[in-house]
Amino acid sequence: MIQHTATTLVTLIFLPYIALALGDGQSNDHDAVKSVLTKDSDLFKCINIHQQPTLSHPLLKNHKVQMKPNSYPYELHNRSLSLSTKSLAQLPTISCPRGTVPILQDTKGDIKNSEGFHTLDGPRGELAMIKTVDEIFGSRVSINVYEPKVKEQTKDFSASWVIMLNKENAIESIGAGSMVWPSFSGDNFARFHITWRDNSHDALCYDHGCPGFVQVNSKIGLGSRIQPVSVYNGPQHFIDVLLFKDPNTTNWWVLLGGTPIGYWPNSIFSHLKDSVTEVGWGGQVYGPTIQSNFPQMGSGHFAWEGFGKAAYVSNIKIVRNNNKYYTPDTDQTFAKSTRPNCYPVGNYGQDEGGMHIYYGGPGGCDKF
Repeated sequence: MIQHTATTLVTLIFLPYIALALGDGQSNDHDAVKSVLTKDSDLFKCINIHQQPTLSHPLLKNHKVQMKPNSYPYELHNRSLSLSTKSLAQLPTISCPRGTVPILQDTKGDIKNSEGFHTLDGPRGELAMIKTVDEIFGSRVSINVYEPKVKEQTKDFSASWVIMLNKENAIESIGAGSMVWPSFSGDNFARFHITWRDNSHDALCYDHGCPGFVQVNSKIGLGSRIQPVSVYNGPQHFIDVLLFKDPNTTNWWVLLGGTPIGYWPNSIFSHLKDSVTEVGWGGQVYGPTIQSNFPQMGSGHFAWEGFGKAAYVSNIKIVRNNNKYYTPDTDQTFAKSTRPNCYPVGNYGQDEGGMHIYYGGPGGCDKF
């Protein structure tokens, strides 16, 4: 369980700006081997793994798909988390045939008309996170999943995730976690998304929205709804996310609950080829706009309310170049909210599972 320790607040540098790049990663009807409609009305098309749209990336024309990691960071399969596995949230199982991968189709939100989605380095985006600076080859985190309220018919979102980047060139980044993003998904459900940016894209990419991420798992669909979600003063649920660099192929893998989903080939990056130098874990919101105030972050309640009421990230560790987990160095790790009156952080500290922090708030505060 998360330990309650004193809060440490220092300057937290903004993570790179996030913008929406979609359209060139969508699949065509004739590519589909099978279509699957989930109970949440999500339509997935099962695409031949060697014909998935991401392989149209100019640097992946002759790419050979890596079916699984060559090795995993130490402790991945034998570590003992402080949270019960009964609290794990899940994604629906997509019954795509072996040798195919599920790709969510654009059947809901008008995601192609997101030109109003701009940078987060100004007053319209806020963070409440732990950040560490080091030479890093991977990161794991347990993310407490809620469904914060986000106003529809806006470009706003509320996310709880991990973001990794290289300080020398913040343009390149990778990340994954839970997001509520009505303009993307067409609903207010918490969904699992990945995000990245390489030098070939002018904006951050999501899921299969543009080429770059190679999926190998035939049962997990990016953009799927996460269930069950946590209830204020009730049952708490989380997802376990791991991003790490395969020491043999140097590709950057994404694992959910210990299961590999896919990877970003090392060849699409310039500054992430070797390692990342900054990692952030926690909450991020986009907003407000003229039409909306700041959306909720986390549970929609303040960090000081603690376990069962405030959202948290925990079991945070980084992977070093020996492919082994380490708790981040406290001398190089900081916690802060960019808008503490809206989204405070609290109980930042560490235990045997790694680092942790509570964060979030109801939003709706002043825009200035």
